[in-house]
Amino acid sequence: MKVKPIKSYLPRSLYGRAALILLLPIVLLQLLVSVVFIQRHFEGVTDLMTRSVEAELELILSVPNAQEIAGALQIMIDADKPVPDQSYRAFYDLSGRAMLQRLDADLPGLLAYDLGDPRTVWIWIERDGATVAYGFARSRVSASNPHQLLVTMVFLGAILTIVAYIFLRNQLRPIRRLGRAATEYGKGRITHYTPSGATEVRAAGTAFLEMRARIERQNQSRTLMLSGISHDLRTPLTRMRLELSLLDDAIAGPMIRDVQDMERLIDAFLDYGREDAEDSALPCDPFVLVSEAVADAQRGGGRVELLTDPETFDAVEVPLRPMAMRRALDNLIGNALRYGAGQVAVSVTLTERAVRFSVEDNGPGIPADAREEAVKPFTRLDPARNQNKGTGVGLGLAIVADIARLHGGTLRLGESDLLGGLKADIVIAR
Repeated sequence: MKVKPIKSYLPRSLYGRAALILLLPIVLLQLLVSVVFIQRHFEGVTDLMTRSVEAELELILSVPNAQEIAGALQIMIDADKPVPDQSYRAFYDLSGRAMLQRLDADLPGLLAYDLGDPRTVWIWIERDGATVAYGFARSRVSASNPHQLLVTMVFLGAILTIVAYIFLRNQLRPIRRLGRAATEYGKGRITHYTPSGATEVRAAGTAFLEMRARIERQNQSRTLMLSGISHDLRTPLTRMRLELSLLDDAIAGPMIRDVQDMERLIDAFLDYGREDAEDSALPCDPFVLVSEAVADAQRGGGRVELLTDPETFDAVEVPLRPMAMRRALDNLIGNALRYGAGQVAVSVTLTERAVRFSVEDNGPGIPADAREEAVKPFTRLDPARNQNKGTGVGLGLAIVADIARLHGGTLRLGESDLLGGLKADIVIAR
């Protein structure tokens, strides 16, 4: 049997580990102090007090006027008290155990004892053929209120733990706020965040804000650059269209198709570099988005089937960017129609933790070792995607992957169990 490492049993969250670091020393310190105190109290103090009572009993047993001396020493003598069949001591009575160990070792003739009364101790001693019961106050062999130190220690430890917990929570709150801001930004939502807390946490928060600003500037620069390129290219393409329209169709036809291909390439570059700031996250019904995408594909002549039954789908709205998600679905359906064998199945699944959009085709699919490469920009997989069937530049899956990441999700490529081709899943956490 393989032994798991200790770290597998430790808390995974920073909050839990910090609480463990706080509580573990306090608990260990209390246990150590308790053990030392109990050892000293029940073995040292009890033994010393028992020796004193034992000396008084020896004195009473050795003199003829035992009643007078016992009264002066506050020890009761009862010759008629019957000897119990079985001695009694509670299992938790540690001081009683220490006392009896001392009496058994140093007091000959001890027959039985009864520690059932918390205030009085009775012992039976046999001397010269006579058995006599001797009673004395329990306080004479046990320190009074021995639990006060333990109760005080536990009570103060609990108060200090609560105070430390409040302080720890206040220190960890800025880290959790930073984590939430980073998570929201990973989902494409920019939330207000102000660095706070300790110096190190403030430094991390400031670095996050600077990183977020740099990423936003880079995205804006990419969008402006592609928009400028699009504007600069569309102007000569428009002139070429006008000039080609004046030529004979037999001569201008191939060139017009080349111009159309160039325009589609420009649109693909714009889709990849588009900044979807104007498309904010809104509560959307995933089934409605999928239904609209499938209906548009069917109107275009594609054999696209919607597998999700609206009667069985829970009408729950999920925060999505409708324009971006619609673009991702259109890309996946378009790729499936273009590179598959003509049959496409689309479905949407909603769980408590995620929403999954699935597009399956009956084409050749993508080998498992090439799927990671397929989602990279400008990647064309010749064995799985015949370039004669399309004029793309390998940005379709890259656009879908970017949109999935914009929602805090991921794009997964696999094999379709239903149609045997490629299965593309967009999984977004709720």
